[in-house]
Amino acid sequence: MLLLGMKKTKGIDVNQIAARIVAEATTDPEVKPEKKPAAVALGRLGGLKGGKARAESLTAKKRTEIAQKAAKARWGKRDRLTGNISLPVTLSGRTLPCE
Repeated sequence: MLLLGMKKTKGIDVNQIAARIVAEATTDPEVKPEKKPAAVALGRLGGLKGGKARAESLTAKKRTEIAQKAAKARWGKRDRLTGNISLPVTLSGRTLPCE
């Protein structure tokens, strides 16, 4: 027997359906678990100084290397056999040199 608005599904027991209905009816969807204030403050402290501290510690050369690696990962074409990124990129039959 199917309930109104329910699809027929294979492998789901009537008891599982009943348990799901009861769980949805009895739980409050707007209740969120409370966060510990100390953990929130510590996480925020690390997040506030993390990126700035890293940027200050990197040399210009290292920042350039990181940016180039990110660009290759984002825009490069991966070889299916080796997994290596290959440049230049070919789009619509045209080869675009990327350096």
